[in-house]
Amino acid sequence: MRSRKFLKVEQAKLAWDAPGLVAGVDEAGRGPLAGPVVAAAVILDDQRRIRGLADSKALTPLQRERLNDQILAKALCCSIAQASVEEIEEHNILGATMLAMKRAVEGLRLKPVKVLVDGNRLPRLDVLAEAVVGGDATVKAISAASILAKVHRDRLCEQLHVEFPHYGFASHKGYGTPEHLEALMRHGACVHHRRSFSPVAAVLSRPADQVLAVSEGTVVVQAAQAELRPSP
Repeated sequence: MRSRKFLKVEQAKLAWDAPGLVAGVDEAGRGPLAGPVVAAAVILDDQRRIRGLADSKALTPLQRERLNDQILAKALCCSIAQASVEEIEEHNILGATMLAMKRAVEGLRLKPVKVLVDGNRLPRLDVLAEAVVGGDATVKAISAASILAKVHRDRLCEQLHVEFPHYGFASHKGYGTPEHLEALMRHGACVHHRRSFSPVAAVLSRPADQVLAVSEGTVVVQAAQAELRPSP
C-alpha cells in the first residue's frame, strides 16, 4: 500500500493561487550510502536579487559556497533540516526525504502561502504545495534551496571524514564511487552507513567467521572480499 506520508501529484498551475510569500524546497543526499538526507526551504527577497542561482549539481563547489553565503545573507528566511540514518532505515529513503522537507518548511521563520517542491512528490504540509519536476533548474527559490542543502550536506560529510578518514567521505560525499565501495569492502560499514542500501547490506551479510573485529562503531571484515559487488 502506498504510504500516506507523501503524495504523488500532477503538474498544474493553480490559477487561484493567493498572493504572498512562496518558498522553494529541495533536498540533497538521497543516493549516497552514508549520512543523513538534508532538505532546505528558502523564501527569496524580490528586492535583493541573487545572480547565478541554478541547480546545485550544475555549479562548482566554489560557486555553491559563494551562493550559499549570499542566500543566507539576502533571502527573507531560510531553513535547513535533515533526517538521520536511523530515520532513513525506519521510513525508507523517500519517506525520510519527505520528513526532512517537512521539517525544513516548518522551520521557516515566516510562513509561506505556497511551497514549491523539486520533483514529483510532496511532503504532507499545512500550506498549499506544488511539485515541480526539474524545479531546481527553473525556479529560483528551489535553486537556492538545492544549494543550501548541498553545501550543508557536503560540510557534514567533511566532518564524517575527520571521524572516519579511511572511507574518503570528504571526496565522494558518501556516494557509491569505486573508491567508497573499495573502502566499504575493506573496512566494513561504520555507524553512518545506511544499512538497508544494497552495497552496505552485502558487507553486513558476510558470514560471521569473516569478521575480524568491531572497533569504534566499525565492523571490520576480511580484505579478501574481492568478489563482493554491489547489487545493480
